[in-house]
Amino acid sequence: MWQDLQIFGFRALWSPYYALFIAVLAFVYFIFFINRKDDKQATVEQRTYFYLGLLLLYLIKGSPIDLLSHIMFTSHMVQMALYYLVFPILIIKGLPKWVWVKVFELPILKQVLTLLTKPLIAIILFNGLFSFYHIPLIFDFAKGNEMAHAVITSTILIAAFIMWWPIFTPIQKMNTLSPLLKIGYMVANGVLITPACALIIFASTGLYDTYGASGGWIDALALCVPTDVLSGLTLTGPEMFSPFGLVEDQQLGGILMKITQEIIYGILLARIFFPWFRNGADKIDPLPAQK
Repeated sequence: MWQDLQIFGFRALWSPYYALFIAVLAFVYFIFFINRKDDKQATVEQRTYFYLGLLLLYLIKGSPIDLLSHIMFTSHMVQMALYYLVFPILIIKGLPKWVWVKVFELPILKQVLTLLTKPLIAIILFNGLFSFYHIPLIFDFAKGNEMAHAVITSTILIAAFIMWWPIFTPIQKMNTLSPLLKIGYMVANGVLITPACALIIFASTGLYDTYGASGGWIDALALCVPTDVLSGLTLTGPEMFSPFGLVEDQQLGGILMKITQEIIYGILLARIFFPWFRNGADKIDPLPAQK
């Protein structure tokens, strides 16, 4: 498959302009949060999280994974899982607390974010937008229109940041969920994303024209392949590059999305549960001594 993808060229495979964008973000972070000598300097832990976030962002949006996401639904779902369920956590934990305080103090935005980051609203907002995006009509439209694709995926990304905020907020007064409620929040997250995955996994026919040879496959490829390169290729359909049939690819994508989500949520649940459990165990009064 890798040899076959070479026909799309270096720009489509490795997105050099996107790599430059990532490099600029890394440099800006260094100037504003590392190259300073006051108490606003980012800690080593924050720097690690942020730069890991930038590396992940390039891997999922600038590497061949992005090109494959327009060819195979499986790659698309893995990309979505990492983009929405891992990347926001790294950035939230990577930026110093004072940055987030300033964001939440901005006029108008303060009221909006305070409302949207309420746990019930946050969880419904993200899972609702994610599910709506994967309705075939909306999905095919987004994949065939560059502006719509950018707006929709960026909106879901913002919703993902909002969804993770009640768990990872560095602002103490907004950290209102107890460990037990955070566990319930994570479980509810897993439940709410299940219907969208189940619809995809158990469908007996291809849901998305975008991944069909007779559908909008070429339009979707145009989102990441330069027009001059695409016009010079003879392409018959995604089966040229995919080892799976349309339905099998779709079902595998839904399964991988659910598995990836369960792994991520499972790790986070463990990180919440065990410290809370140990802390609770330390507070249990010892049994009275036998006389």
